[in-house]
Amino acid sequence: MAFQTTTSAPRPLPVFILADTSGSMADHGKLAGLNLAIGELIGSLAADDEVVFAEPHVGVVTFGGFAATEHLRLAPVRNVSWRDVTAGGMTPMGSAFELTRTLIEDRDVVPRRAYRPVLVLVSDGQPNDSWRAALDALIASPRAQKADRFALAIGPDADETMLRSFTGDAEMVLRADGAREIRRFFRYVTMSVIARSHSIKPNAALPPPALSFADMDD
Repeated sequence: MAFQTTTSAPRPLPVFILADTSGSMADHGKLAGLNLAIGELIGSLAADDEVVFAEPHVGVVTFGGFAATEHLRLAPVRNVSWRDVTAGGMTPMGSAFELTRTLIEDRDVVPRRAYRPVLVLVSDGQPNDSWRAALDALIASPRAQKADRFALAIGPDADETMLRSFTGDAEMVLRADGAREIRRFFRYVTMSVIARSHSIKPNAALPPPALSFADMDD
């Protein structure tokens, strides 16, 4: 009598990118660098064929103009096709926090079996809306409060104090002056997600990476 063995499908590891697409992001190649970096992250995660315990799912929330938008709905990274974003308008970051919380708490978007998420915030400026209450609600969300949270401050006008409020850890906030550093930052994020997806305990906290751009290859 032959016995059949079955393996359970990897559980989702949600990765949400909150991307600033305000008008100032069009300056100095910042938006081009962001588009390239997100595309590389998706490509690298999709090419990782050693995932056993967790499967990265990627979604992108953009904030520019007057409200946030679900630019890329959360989906298994192997099924994701990146579409470049465009820049314009103000910096409604609070709207992005509110939309992200709604998505994370939606069981049709992030199922119960999913591992704790990764949240990545990228901005070159300061919020133009009421962001504090929306951020507090996001961080207090049972599904987001234990998330790995990364932030990138692009250029001198980005509010690093506010971004530290998002991450809860100064070591998880980096500064970039241009496209080169943006790409390096997303390589850090990619490495963190891959490390968790390969771990036998994908929900376990990983030690903060050595966030030094000097350690990264171009």
